[in-house]
Amino acid sequence: MLTFLAVTQVLIVVGMVSLILMHSGRDAGMGGLGFTPASQGGTHIVERNLTRVTLVVVVLFFANSVALFHYLS
Repeated sequence: MLTFLAVTQVLIVVGMVSLILMHSGRDAGMGGLGFTPASQGGTHIVERNLTRVTLVVVVLFFANSVALFHYLS
């Protein structure tokens, strides 16, 4: 069980880091210039979905960390 939780933790961390690095910064694109485009096209939807997936992975990371803590103690 410990091996499964540890491998899962590593996979979750790799996924979480990848997802966080995919997010665009505040200064990226048109948002950095101080105005928003007239149309909130597909980019806005993709960023919102990326944020949702990132939050799910973060919750999985937290739950797996708690499970590892309880297993080891």
